[in-house]
Parts: sequence; structure tokens; C-alpha cells
Amino acid sequence: MEPLCPLLLVGFSLPLARALRGNETTADSNKTTTTSGPPDPGASQPLLAWLLLPLLLLLLVLLLAAYFFRFRKQRKAVVSASDKKMPNGILEEQEQQRVMLLSRSPSGPKKYFPIPVEHLEEEIRIRSADDCKQFREEFNSLPSGHIQGTFELANKEENREKNRYPNILPNDHSRVTLSQVDGTPCSDYINASYIDVTLSCLGPGGTELPVLYRLASEKCHQYWPDQGCWTYGNIRVCVEDCVVLVDYTIRKFCIQPQLPDGCKAPRLVSQLHFTSWPDFGVPFTPIGMLKFLKKVKTLNPVHAGPIVVHCSAGVGRTGTFIVIDAMMAMMHAEQKVDVFEFVSRIRNQRPQMVQTDMQYTFIYQALLEYYLYGDTELDVSSLEKHLQTMHGTTTHFDKIGLEEEFRKLTNVRIMKENMRTGNLPANMKKARVIQIIPYDFNRVILSMKRGQEYTDYINASFIDGYRQKDYFIATQGPLAHTVEDFWRMIWEWKSHTIVMLTEVQEREQDKCYQYWPTEGSVTHGEITIEIKNDTLSEAISIRDFLVTFNQPQARQEEQVRVVRQFHFHGWPEIGIPAEGKGMLDLIAAVQKQQQQTGNHPITVHCSAGAGRTGTFIALSNILERVKAEGLLDVFQAVKSLRLQRPHMVQTLEQYEFCYKVVQDFIDIFSDYANFK
Repeated sequence: MEPLCPLLLVGFSLPLARALRGNETTADSNKTTTTSGPPDPGASQPLLAWLLLPLLLLLLVLLLAAYFFRFRKQRKAVVSASDKKMPNGILEEQEQQRVMLLSRSPSGPKKYFPIPVEHLEEEIRIRSADDCKQFREEFNSLPSGHIQGTFELANKEENREKNRYPNILPNDHSRVTLSQVDGTPCSDYINASYIDVTLSCLGPGGTELPVLYRLASEKCHQYWPDQGCWTYGNIRVCVEDCVVLVDYTIRKFCIQPQLPDGCKAPRLVSQLHFTSWPDFGVPFTPIGMLKFLKKVKTLNPVHAGPIVVHCSAGVGRTGTFIVIDAMMAMMHAEQKVDVFEFVSRIRNQRPQMVQTDMQYTFIYQALLEYYLYGDTELDVSSLEKHLQTMHGTTTHFDKIGLEEEFRKLTNVRIMKENMRTGNLPANMKKARVIQIIPYDFNRVILSMKRGQEYTDYINASFIDGYRQKDYFIATQGPLAHTVEDFWRMIWEWKSHTIVMLTEVQEREQDKCYQYWPTEGSVTHGEITIEIKNDTLSEAISIRDFLVTFNQPQARQEEQVRVVRQFHFHGWPEIGIPAEGKGMLDLIAAVQKQQQQTGNHPITVHCSAGAGRTGTFIALSNILERVKAEGLLDVFQAVKSLRLQRPHMVQTLEQYEFCYKVVQDFIDIFSDYANFK
């Protein structure tokens, strides 16, 4: 089922409000009757009763105010110090046995007109004001989809166990009809609906798997094997391939019906599983969803049948995906979007499509993202031509091309409201550059020292890799008074790899406290660091540290750990490296280290933890994708980093350097890979 917190809140708040209003009316009427009528000499009213009535009334008003204040707060992302980071989203509905449906606007439905794409940004700005009030009003004006159509087949006794939720059913006129199985009543039924050119269905329950694969084929029964083959009814399903990426997983299945008269020809089915939708709310940014949608379109052949889309109930996230896809097509064809009309129409094909106002708002955010930035993905074979276009034939055009692309990155808003922890006075003292502090939703949290406030804070952010979330830790170079926190972070988050992209001093300014011993050992708090090896390989110093956690209660095997530092000396004090080979060597060495030590976070720092740090992480992710898919998107790679930590890839020079290193990589390895 879709997470349903706002729906539950609305469902519960209305009767509660009615109950409170009823109590207020009763209290007021009692009070009026008592004070306006003549005193009853036979009545014995203690003074306490006179005091209780206004106190009760005040208490009820306070409860009502607190309730709605809590409702408002729950609509915003919440960060808890007890967790590493909260889901990147806004609280939504909790699971219930049935999907709670939003009541319609009491004022009746309104008409909302198409929006020309050139007005989209301004319209979204207006509707987002006052905590997205106008978006909620627009969403509440949508028809539910239950008024039109019948649900006779879905409500048959034989089909009820096939419905994950009893109030999310396919209309008879738009339901998907299967072929009948001999001797099995109602075997032509599945809870699935045709939505224009896309097929929508709920996540399968345990009794429904053979039907799903007859159809063509998280809260959802796993309907595929992790490896090898499973048989569902008379359908044999074998896993051919599985590729895990940071936002989604791609699986390829070979399915083959096994019938009494022999096996039919096998068929290859691709499953794209979006894994970045948080348990509560909507994704923090639509970038991952747009990448996912493009991959779906790429893998679906033109001659193929309908795309099967499911979440849990088959209405919320499913509807969101379908609407974004359809509106992007409308944007291209008609230079406008008409979200309200399209959602209204598909709700006649499957009720309650797009389940919450947050999902409805997310659709607009995705469309704006696509309109403002477009598709910046490149095939590696076209990179050279793209760079020639960017550079042009004159220096003037060179600047226009790169500066325009980089200027769009500077428009990424710095979310100061999500920097509350870093902006506390006690934590501001721990920052090298006060403009570069971590966001609350992905900051690295340390264990709190007993009796010492604010000791859970360090200026460091978790950053997603190409295949794995939180693959990197981006941090500043330690200060003298934060070096203990730095080593606590390395220990507590089991980081075996440190990448250092600055010298201790540059241009006679301190850039990073030397947090390791030149020889022997040094102790910071409860952690001792002993240097075991220090070798220089071209522009990289490789140092091995034996790190010991000095806690008597810790088991012996848990007290000692080897950490390797890669100190890159190839970055000049001013500007960028003259060539990309040194950076390619550094990235290759770090990746080899990760393969040997496990995929724990890679700690990356320069001085402030944004410019060079962001460039290294961006290049690591970009090159990983080039090797895996033959594709690159420098713009979106950097934009994604800036949404996770301010000012990542800080200058135009650093941004251009990303392109240069990728081109160097392609030139070097073009003889070994089919890049050109």
C-alpha cells in the first residue's frame, strides 16, 4: 500500500474537529443557560463546577490548536539526531488494511486550465506559497473516479482475495482481461487497469503470482527469484541479469509458459525497480525519477506491448509515474501541460490515481526540472562533438557555452532552512568556511559523548555514489580542535579510505590540520593512529595507518583497523591540474582499495570540503557510469552533488575540468572499449 499519513490525518481530523466543536457548543449552551436564566434556589452548584467549564473549554481549544500544529509540522521533512539521516521526503500515510481516501473539497470542484511551458515556473512558485496551499486546493478538486464506472467483477467473492486493498479496484470498462484457465472460475481477473498506452496494476499478493506472469510478465510480494529459476503455476521465471544502481535496479527475466501440450517460446522481460522512493512522502528531488523514466523508455521496444507499472495499491506512485511520463510528452507536442485534466481522466480508468497532494505537487516539480534543464545526457561517442560545440571556434563562444551550463548550476538553491544544526553557535566554530556546512537531512552524525552537548556534530555530508547511496563522506580538512571528531567519524562509520586533495598549507595559509603522525603514533581522544607505511607514487602519497580504538570493553578484533590515505599532490594552489591523468590514476587506486576493503564510505576532503572534493566525487560517479553504460551527464552529476552539499564543484574551471578528465579517459581507453 502507498504510505498514507496525510490521508490518515485528514480522515481522523474531521471527526475529531466535529467532536471538539460539539463539546464547545455544549459547553457554551450550558454556560448560556446557566447565566441567562434565573438562579434555581434548589440547585446546589459548588464554585468548582463554575470554574471547570471555562477550563475544559480552554483545554479543548488548546488540544485542537496543538493537533493542527502537529499536522502542519508533519507535512515537512523531519530530522532526528537519533538516526544517521531521515528519509528524504515528507511524512505520508501509514499502512492500513484499506487505502484511506481524501474527501473532496466542500466548495465543489474547480476548473484548472492548461499551463504553457513558459509560465510553468511562475505558476509553480505561486501554487507553492503558503505551504503549497493552492496545490492542495487543486488536488482536492480532482474527481475520485468512483462516481463513474462499475466494479462488479472486482467485487465478486472469487476475486476479493486478489485485491490488495478492498477499495482500490479496477473499473469493469478499463480492466485488463486475462485468458480463462479451464475449470477455474474468474481466472480472467487481475487487479489491473489500462491507462492510455500504459498498464497499471497493484503489487502482487502471494495468491496472484501466476496471473501476473500470464499478464506479461514495496509493499509487494517478491514475484521473482533472487537467482536461478522459480515456477509460478505454469510459468517458469529465470533471472538472466541484475544491475543495481543508486536510484533503481534493472533485472532481466526469461519467462516461459509450461503447458500440457508443451512449452511455449521463452520471452525476455525487463523489470526496472525504482528504489529511491522513501517510505514516507516523495523523493527529495525528481532527478532520480526522471533518469528512471528515461531508462524505462529506452529499454521498452517500440513494438512491445503495454508497460506494466505497479507500486503497492497501484494508484499513488504508479499514477505519479504515469502522469509525469504523459505530461513530458504533452510538453514536447503541445508546449503546455495539463496535469489536472489528465489526472481527472485517468481516474475514470482507475480510481484514485495520484493518491496524495504531495505526489501531485511532485509531478509539477518533476515537470519543472525537465523544462528548466532538459535532457543533458550524452553518449560517450558524442562527447567530442559536444565539447567542440561548447568551445566553438572563438574564445567568446567557449565562455558562452560553458558559462551558461555552469550558470544553471548556480541557480540550485541553498536550503538554509535545512542547516539548523550546522548553524548552531557551538557548531559554527567547527567550520572552516561558514558558507559550507552540511544539510541536516544527510549530515554525518557521531555518537554523542556522555554529558557533552553538540558532540554528535561534524562538518561532513553523506554523498551518493553511482551504484550506492551514502558511498562517500564529503568533509572539510580537520581543524586543530576537530581532529578528534574526524577520527571518530572514520572509526564509527568504518571508513577504510581517505582521499586528501589539499596540502596542509597553501599560499602560506593553513588548509588542513595534519591529522596523522609523520612517524610513530598519535592519540586523539580514544583513538590512536600509528603510521605503518608512507610511499610516494608519482603525484600520490599513499599512507597506511593502524587505527586503534582504546576502549577496554571492545572485543580485541574490533579494536584495530587499517585505514589507507591517498594524498593527491597534483592539484596546484591556484586553478586546476594541467592534465587529467593524475586524477584518473587517483580514482583507479581508490576504487581498487574499495574492492579490497568492502564498500564502506570513502572519506574525501580538501580544505572546505566542496570545490576539489566535489570535483573528485563527480568524476568518480561520471566515470563509473561511462564504464558501465557508455553514457555521461556532467551537468546532472554536479547538480545532484549540490543538492547534497552546498557549492560542490565550486568554480567554472573545476566544472570544465570534469569534461576534460572524461575526454582524457575516453582517449586513453578507446582502444580497449567500444567508446567510439
